[in-house]
Amino acid sequence: MRGSEKFVIDVGALLEKVEAAAPVDAVEAVATALCEMVDAHSVTFLIADFSGRAVVRLTSAGRVKGARSHGAEQAETVPLAGTVYEQVLRTQQIDVQSLGAGARLIVPVTDRGDAIGLLEMTLPRYPHPDEITDVCSAAHALAYVVIAARQHTDVFEWGHRSTPFALAAEIQRRLLPPAYTCEAGQFTLAGWLEPAAAVGGDTFDYSLERDALQVSITDAVGHQVSAALLATLLVGGLRNARRKGLSLADQARYANDSLAENSVPGQFVTGQLLRLDLRTGAATIVNAGHPFPLRLRDGRVEEIELRIEAPFGVLPGKSFEVQPFPLEPGDRIVLLTDGMQERNAVNLDVANALIDTADLHPREVVQRLGEAVLDETGGDLRDDATMVCIDWYGGPRRERNSEQGADPDRASAST
Repeated sequence: MRGSEKFVIDVGALLEKVEAAAPVDAVEAVATALCEMVDAHSVTFLIADFSGRAVVRLTSAGRVKGARSHGAEQAETVPLAGTVYEQVLRTQQIDVQSLGAGARLIVPVTDRGDAIGLLEMTLPRYPHPDEITDVCSAAHALAYVVIAARQHTDVFEWGHRSTPFALAAEIQRRLLPPAYTCEAGQFTLAGWLEPAAAVGGDTFDYSLERDALQVSITDAVGHQVSAALLATLLVGGLRNARRKGLSLADQARYANDSLAENSVPGQFVTGQLLRLDLRTGAATIVNAGHPFPLRLRDGRVEEIELRIEAPFGVLPGKSFEVQPFPLEPGDRIVLLTDGMQERNAVNLDVANALIDTADLHPREVVQRLGEAVLDETGGDLRDDATMVCIDWYGGPRRERNSEQGADPDRASAST
């Protein structure tokens, strides 16, 4: 690229570079290729930390002061609060800032609303809008690169963790879905888990089929490894039943019996199983001793009162009732565990928090709720606090601008 010539990013060539590299080198291969294509001074990838309050710059070249290391890998943790990184992650809009004659671009790396991280790039000149579009396309391609590469290496998983996991947290992590956010035309879903100091056995899960969305939220009795193992039995039972094609009622019964048969008496898991029919818009739910869901409709938050049945694992052979769940297009539904209502968070008004965040994306809503419960408890969570937020749009499938950074007209530019 010379003078005022526009640069062109060949996404196909980027992917060829990735295919030629080992999974552990995939991101570095993209960064190197991008540097060459756009004549950039630097290109780096920052992965979102599991805490939701930092991003982590991954690199294997040069030594970075203050970075933690794992063999040849380095991870530099950058707190989000009040930074442009936080702005880009939350708004999913590219930020372009002038730097003398050049520019710095910070671009969301996102797939279906799941904020994987950020691409940071410094250029020798200010980019043309078409070039910004190309960079956004490259960042979106990078999301798929990370998703594919992290199946083969622990580097990205390690990078996600600014603090080491205890064994119970490691087990619990395996029970959560690979992506915490999903945008799919008729709905947007986001989940979040704020772990207690002593892991409390919370989980959430979801699966999107051609004609239905299935969601679960569960809370195992106890703490630490025993709770994590109990949760493993229940979630394993639910997934096994779901993948066998069983109905919602039969999934509940199968998981209940699996838990009862493989755990000692007195152990149980509360939970809810929700199914949204994408053809009809009808919703049904199983409520196994769990806190009631909340619904935001027309600016008002209401608790959805359900008939309460015994938790999973208490009564072997029990049949669970599938209840209708009142749902209309435009509704926001929040499923939560009792960690959001624990005794040292009694002053947290979840309903008001939902009203205050009504205009935010579900991904932002669950993170704000997680921050609120941490603030209320002074960071001393005595039980896991878990949330799933679902925005239901209803109607026929429609396209939504999930990767907002792909629109250069929405770029936040400052000089």
